[in-house]
Amino acid sequence: MAKVGPQRAGGSCRARGQRRPPTWEISDSDTEADADADSEAVKRSRDPAEERRAAAEALRQLRPEQALRRLTVLVDPAILEDAGADILMEALGTLGCEYRIEPQHLSRSLRWSRVKPEPCPNSVPAEVLAAGEQELLLLLEPEEFLQGVFQLTQIRGPVCSVPWVSPESPTCPHLAVIGLDAYLWSREPSAQKMRQPESPGVAHAEVVVGWPEVEEALVLLQLWANQDVLLVASWQELSQHVCAFTKALAQRPFKQCQESTAFSFCTARRWVAGERVTSDDTGLRGAWWRQVRQFNRVSPAVADAVVTAFPSPRLLQQAYLACGTEHERLALLADLPVKVGEGARPRKVGPDLSRRICLFLTSTNPDLLLDLSS
Repeated sequence: MAKVGPQRAGGSCRARGQRRPPTWEISDSDTEADADADSEAVKRSRDPAEERRAAAEALRQLRPEQALRRLTVLVDPAILEDAGADILMEALGTLGCEYRIEPQHLSRSLRWSRVKPEPCPNSVPAEVLAAGEQELLLLLEPEEFLQGVFQLTQIRGPVCSVPWVSPESPTCPHLAVIGLDAYLWSREPSAQKMRQPESPGVAHAEVVVGWPEVEEALVLLQLWANQDVLLVASWQELSQHVCAFTKALAQRPFKQCQESTAFSFCTARRWVAGERVTSDDTGLRGAWWRQVRQFNRVSPAVADAVVTAFPSPRLLQQAYLACGTEHERLALLADLPVKVGEGARPRKVGPDLSRRICLFLTSTNPDLLLDLSS
């Protein structure tokens, strides 16, 4: 006991004389907890079900009835000076979208604005969601439109010389003229003459502007400036066109999303419905069985007979390649026995289904009709 005491005391003095620097200890439990948290976060971020739910919600936001609520029709105050503008405003009020009275760059024009959905689907390009920002409808008086027709058909100047086509504008507005036909017919032939601007050698020359010149101007606008002109008889007809155009803008992102999305059963080896086939071929037999069942007039027992003899379509294709003649390939499955209940007459797959499956797996004609009885 006497020897033990000094050793402890000496050890204690050495400990006080040589201080160890402070250290941090990381326990295994903390490391595992952090790793589990990270793995759970990654799992949640890559969860296919969560991704599908997010994509479905984003697609729901793009549906026309939802997208229509995010559209805003901006109406220039100069349009309200016309007595028939009340019909247009009433139609916009019953449409289901928002409309506001705001001064526009071009007087007597309508512009569409869109609020992007949240969340915004990645499958829809940004330019599609912003497509409404580029649409502009300019209302013209009949006399103003005829002045532009005169410049196009008589002066033969460039399209940018027409007053309602601005070269600085990033967009080419759609034109709408109300009551042009009635305006032309109400005028006397002498009153339909448009005065040509003074030029060297020609002063105060007059030419008649009628329907032939109007039709020629419409063709020139379409070919030169890719600009269409809407000729309507009344404000009621104009309101119907504006409402139809607004609904088309609301449907555009949804249609674009559907066109740009690949088939759901061809993405990432996942099936929306039916049998799922993994990379190790698990589930292939069930998927092949369901595919055979999709042929007309094929019972589960008949599908069982085909799948039992050839567990995969690849094996059946190899069997077709081993056949020597076309007749042998078409009749390859005809004599396969089909299991039936006790007391029932024995059955076979038959030549009709054998021919259809053979054509389905070997033909390269996409328009070939497999079922002759359909």
